Amino acid sequence: MNKLVKLFKSNKAKPSASEVLTSYLAQCKEPPWTSYFIKYSSIDNDQWGYSHFNWQVGNSNYHILRTGCYPFIKYHCSKRPYQDLEIEDKFFRVIKVINLGIPCLAYGLAATQLIKHTELVETRKGAVKIYFLLPEHKGSRY
Repeated sequence: MNKLVKLFKSNKAKPSASEVLTSYLAQCKEPPWTSYFIKYSSIDNDQWGYSHFNWQVGNSNYHILRTGCYPFIKYHCSKRPYQDLEIEDKFFRVIKVINLGIPCLAYGLAATQLIKHTELVETRKGAVKIYFLLPEHKGSRY
């Protein structure tokens, strides 16, 4: 069975989702907010199971809302003071389980048709393409 998995798995080393997240926020000089999609196939999904959490980049803390929406993972990042998000994180996980992930799948499939902009994020393991519904105005508050 292990040989079968290796047959379909790429040998190319991929950056972790957390490295792409950190790199992008730093690359944009710690913006007030951002929202992007990244393909599952582009990263090592080290943040699996996280839905709402704090993420420190440079001098900034971000509240990250993250959801799988196949074939993507969606990130929404807002610069905010640290806050205990454990209850919200568990709440969002329960909601995803209760609805069997169907809305997340629908969102991902719709996104494949709605994405209008891409950017490259530089990581230690090479550039990774991220996707946006619209181009963002870097540094804008809204």
